[in-house]
Amino acid sequence: MDNRRILKALIYAKDDQLPLFDGSTKTKASIDVLRRRFVLLFISNLDLSHDHEIFFLEQVYQHRSRTEGMYDIVWLPVVDLSVPWDETKRKQFETLQLLMPWYSVCHPSLLDPGVIRYIKESWHFIKTPLLVAFDQQGRVVNPNAFHMVWIWGSHAFPFTIQKDEALWGEERWGINLIARNVHPAIVNWIAENKYICLYGGEDIEWIRKFTRTAHSVAREAQIPLEMLYVGKSNPGETVRRNNAIIEAENLGHILQDLAMVWFFWVRIDGMWHSKLRLGRNVENDENMREIMTMISFDGRDQGWAMISSGSTEMARDKLDIIFQALADYRLWKNAAEERGFVNTLNDYLYRPHRIYCKHLILPETSGMIPDRIVCTECGQELSATVVELSFMYRCYTD
Repeated sequence: MDNRRILKALIYAKDDQLPLFDGSTKTKASIDVLRRRFVLLFISNLDLSHDHEIFFLEQVYQHRSRTEGMYDIVWLPVVDLSVPWDETKRKQFETLQLLMPWYSVCHPSLLDPGVIRYIKESWHFIKTPLLVAFDQQGRVVNPNAFHMVWIWGSHAFPFTIQKDEALWGEERWGINLIARNVHPAIVNWIAENKYICLYGGEDIEWIRKFTRTAHSVAREAQIPLEMLYVGKSNPGETVRRNNAIIEAENLGHILQDLAMVWFFWVRIDGMWHSKLRLGRNVENDENMREIMTMISFDGRDQGWAMISSGSTEMARDKLDIIFQALADYRLWKNAAEERGFVNTLNDYLYRPHRIYCKHLILPETSGMIPDRIVCTECGQELSATVVELSFMYRCYTD
């Protein structure tokens, strides 16, 4: 089967029409240029609140290897055809189109109402961008390859569930997987056997208390500690302001560009979707437990922190709890000298103390929300509440 048959069904084009715009040459092109190619359909509306998806997707696209060069990307902009096409929309479309080095349709009207309805009903498109992957025969191999692309980059090719599973089989949960390509110094910190602390949240007073205590304990324990603030998903002015304070007060490292904060969190979200697609849950997959824990941390305003030694040894908790554990360092100092800092910190963190376990918010955009979610700490089923376009889960223990 020829993939052009499917593409021509999606993109309306008369026999004498060149429906594609080639972003690399700024010229029109025929659908024939995609013959026998893997194709990623980048589906979005014109209201991209930022161009992060375009920027990071371009990094992957431009670094394709010879084998991975067998795929192309085509942008399909979904617009409301019942709303008149005006100068503002035209400029919006052309501005986005010129940012993209890959193919796009020459005009949004080349997607007819039936195709738009199909995209919304079959691929669950609402407003969050999708990356639908087709093989060379025009078969859908992944209804949203963004999750794989964010996690694995160019290694995600050919974007199949089998490739996703194989890549997970090569990974262990740890700082290298979590923060890969987010900060340029992380690889060096791991190679130099430094202790690395990632932390997030928006409460600057808690951040001040925690970072100062962590630095003080590191000096007393004589361990080399690097601290990196990764903010919160959908970072805004609060994260930007916190970045400025952390830098001015020399509290640790930051991600200078908020796009990198966004990328850190979209990768975590991508890991959740990836594992869900593979049929994993917190009861049968250690990585899924850690991913769910990270998502629950992001749901807290106060914050969270993880401290790692090497690429996989790690302690993590809510910021108030890990702060108190560090403040109590002298109570477990002797044990740490014998058993290691991170292992002993973990033991101290997980002595019985919790009344409230989990609070996490999952977007209701992918059609993949599971019927049942179990708390990663106490094993109880979390109760769900629908909040706007999200599911909020909470776990309470007596």
